[in-house]
Amino acid sequence: MREAGPRLVLASGSPRRVALLHQIGIEPDAVIPSDLDETPRRGETPRALAQRLANQKAAASAEIAAKRPELAGAMTLAADTVVCVGRRILPKAEITEEAEDCLALLSGRAHRVYTGLCLVTATGEKRTRLVESRVRFKRLSRAELTAYLDSGEWRGKAGGYAIQGLAGAFAIRLIGSYSNVVGLPLAEVAGLLAGEGYPTLERWGPA
Repeated sequence: MREAGPRLVLASGSPRRVALLHQIGIEPDAVIPSDLDETPRRGETPRALAQRLANQKAAASAEIAAKRPELAGAMTLAADTVVCVGRRILPKAEITEEAEDCLALLSGRAHRVYTGLCLVTATGEKRTRLVESRVRFKRLSRAELTAYLDSGEWRGKAGGYAIQGLAGAFAIRLIGSYSNVVGLPLAEVAGLLAGEGYPTLERWGPA
């Protein structure tokens, strides 16, 4: 039986974000993705981009949720993850050439992963967090690069890789939140929700 408490809308259609929420016992009451232009603004830093997009996604989805009676009083959670090398923002790779460029840049060097979080509360207030992780890749051989590109795992992934998949073989150092690199920093999400009375721990019953 569902525990009493606020309803939760996830402003993302990402299966991996839903899976990450499930990992800490959270089942969103609704998934309402928002369709936004994610192009960085001129001079926008990776940190600023991640937080701006999270805020905009949360606001857009909360507006839709507010029109649905069954979601009255719901909270809306949004996240946006940005991978960067210095101030250079890497794309969410959609074609092989983009992924190859990303992986060639990441090979043998460190990069940063930022996730902006925004929780729109039941009263319409915004609670935000920005989480940073640092990742270093090994130097990739041509064979490794070709095999990864052939796998197709990179498609739609920020920076052209998924650390929770095959690309885990490339990461030789990670400082910060692993789940942040996957796409949703769970400690910070749990903290945001707990601060608004969401009953996460109450769902951790016996297995």
